[in-house]
Amino acid sequence: MIKAVLFDLDNTLIDFMTMKRGCVEAAVSAMVKAGLKLDRKKAIKIFYKLYDKYGIEYNKIFQKFLEEINRKIDYKILAAGIVAYRKAQPEFMQPYKNVIPTLQKLKRKGLRLAIVSDAPRLKAWMRLTEMNLQRFFDVVVAYGDVWERKPSKLPFRKALSELKLKPSEVLMIGDNLRKDIAGARKLGMKTCFARYGFYTKNIPKKGKSGADFEINDVGELARILG
Repeated sequence: MIKAVLFDLDNTLIDFMTMKRGCVEAAVSAMVKAGLKLDRKKAIKIFYKLYDKYGIEYNKIFQKFLEEINRKIDYKILAAGIVAYRKAQPEFMQPYKNVIPTLQKLKRKGLRLAIVSDAPRLKAWMRLTEMNLQRFFDVVVAYGDVWERKPSKLPFRKALSELKLKPSEVLMIGDNLRKDIAGARKLGMKTCFARYGFYTKNIPKKGKSGADFEINDVGELARILG
């Protein structure tokens, strides 16, 4: 019997890539206004190339961007970009439409809820708190708690230990087939593929994800769990 649900955070509870796009576009526009001599579309393309290289959570991406195009950092432009990014973030930092009603239903069913995320610990907590989701979760495991990212077994084991549950008593839901689904299956957890959060073009056909369940909306989770 399922006693707890583990959630990935980005692109499972939060539409992270929409947030990232909106913030990057706001940052680039502000940098151009501050004197950046670069076409806006080209600048955005360079940002994503750097994210691919250094990681989507890399915290010095603006510095790398300016070094990439100018071989030096103009602090007026740097500040304009960072401030615009941060100002835009609350507008886009929103949970998917049915997240809160679904979490409420799961809690009423007596299920324990947890987060297993690759986001740095403080960023994970800030995202949850900004959306007022932190109140739903009994356990939050982020990068910095075990210093390994999914699909390593360590983050999942940490969550199981905190919940005091067996793998067979837990369902993991996430958008990343390699990290969330395959990683949880290695420990014997039930899994649910969040198809709605899979943002690359090569999404597998229905029933081909390797997960026990697949959903197109987080609201379907309550039905799966009876």
